[in-house]
Amino acid sequence: MTSAEEPTSDLVAIIGRWLGPAVCLIVLFLPTPAGLNPAGQRLAAVVILMAIWWVTQALPIAVTSLVPLALFPALGIQPAKVVGQSYLGDSSFLYLGGFIIALGIERWGLHRRIALLTVTAVGTSPRRIVLGFLLATFGLSMWISNTATTLLMLPIAMALLATLGGLHTTALTAGTGEESPQHDAAFQHFALALTLGIGYAASIGGLATLVGTPTNIAFVNIWVREFPDAPVLSAGQWMVMWTPFGFVFLLFTWLLLTFGMRIPAGFRGLDRSFFRNRVRDLGTMGTGEWIMLLLFVLTALLWIFRTDFRLGEPVLIYGWNRVAAGWLRAWGVPAKVALEYISDATVGMSVALLMFVIPVDRSPQGKVRFLMDWETAAQLPWEILLLFGGGFAIAGAFEDTKLSVWVGEVFSEIAKGQPVWVLLVAVCLLLTFLTEFTSNVATVNALLPIIAAASVALNLDPRLLMIPATVSASCAFMLPIGTPPNAIVFGAGRIRMSQMAGYGLILNLVGVVLATVTAQWWMVPQLGIRLP
Repeated sequence: MTSAEEPTSDLVAIIGRWLGPAVCLIVLFLPTPAGLNPAGQRLAAVVILMAIWWVTQALPIAVTSLVPLALFPALGIQPAKVVGQSYLGDSSFLYLGGFIIALGIERWGLHRRIALLTVTAVGTSPRRIVLGFLLATFGLSMWISNTATTLLMLPIAMALLATLGGLHTTALTAGTGEESPQHDAAFQHFALALTLGIGYAASIGGLATLVGTPTNIAFVNIWVREFPDAPVLSAGQWMVMWTPFGFVFLLFTWLLLTFGMRIPAGFRGLDRSFFRNRVRDLGTMGTGEWIMLLLFVLTALLWIFRTDFRLGEPVLIYGWNRVAAGWLRAWGVPAKVALEYISDATVGMSVALLMFVIPVDRSPQGKVRFLMDWETAAQLPWEILLLFGGGFAIAGAFEDTKLSVWVGEVFSEIAKGQPVWVLLVAVCLLLTFLTEFTSNVATVNALLPIIAAASVALNLDPRLLMIPATVSASCAFMLPIGTPPNAIVFGAGRIRMSQMAGYGLILNLVGVVLATVTAQWWMVPQLGIRLP
């Protein structure tokens, strides 16, 4: 993985460096709107400052991510201890463990073998390669964590880019002797579509099933709490309604990312036999490769089957966390929280630690070589860990200052008397763009009760607005802090912030349209919702 820094023009950076603080000060000293916590107004000012600096890269990405540590305590938004804890939460360690596993795959060459076999299976044209990776990521993310899925797929994509980049370099050298993959627009477009597509496909796949992302489960919990006598939405019903939406959204994403894609130099004439020969050239798998493959598969299985696997109400496969919870109860852990003790981060970090103690072979000097060493692990893109932290700090502050609740209440007042389709568009827009800066789970938990109450006041079935709002909370595609998959693929170094913002804005708006159409013309008849 390379640095996430992107080159920007000096003029854009200079403008952003001064525009950010200027807008921040204006927002700080405006009269506080009615009903808004003053700390929420100060938070909005800081978020605007960070957004401008991130987009213009007035400061390095990682440096801007540290702003909450300085300004949140100074402006009375959150205490320093609370802000600091946001930077190393459970999700951060899932990222850390996953990337150590990815570095192990790269260290022993397994990534190259998997990448070559993947291309052999999906086809050799750039567009088909991108589609194959998007479909695989989408399918995995329907059942396991979006973050874990991205961490599994990205190393394979990066290995493929390294392999095809070598062919591309050879072709260009034979042609002019001057160009390189870094300066060739066709190869850069392919690399962008592949890496950015994985992050987007992970988010889209998560919303397609009830168990694919925590926001969907949060909706069910809120629905049961707010309307205990109403029928509960099953996982099967959710898939019937939203898996087609996800698949159409994925195809649009593929078409958008590959629009105008040209075949890079060195790709013409490639066929499956070429890649089969490259696999053959790698020779037999060594001890390190075999062990790394077993750990890779073990990690994927532990992530997939940690929680109950359901299709509808019945449990098809019970998660192994039930066994772990029984073990913890034997140690005195209260039964009601035992299931919460172990997470995907626990799995990732456990496997990562195990890699440091598994011997593989000896060096020529007779020193034991382990599956992972610190020299390799130190190559982690630490700036992305800081980017995660900055995003988590903003999300936590939104929740503490009730800024997201105030936004929801303002929306409820504006929505009164509007047609159904206008309400759907407004709800989807609100959740889509709000979750660019907030935790989608926290936002759903804060806003869905407000949306439910507003629906009752408007004499609407609450599901009409609550379910599209839940789906839209997973559709943040513009910024690296929008979702963990966005941040992970941004850290690959193949994407500029302006590119993510541009493609993401289009997908955000398309998602709003698709969610509105799906809700009104597909979900309503499926659930028997009566429209006014």
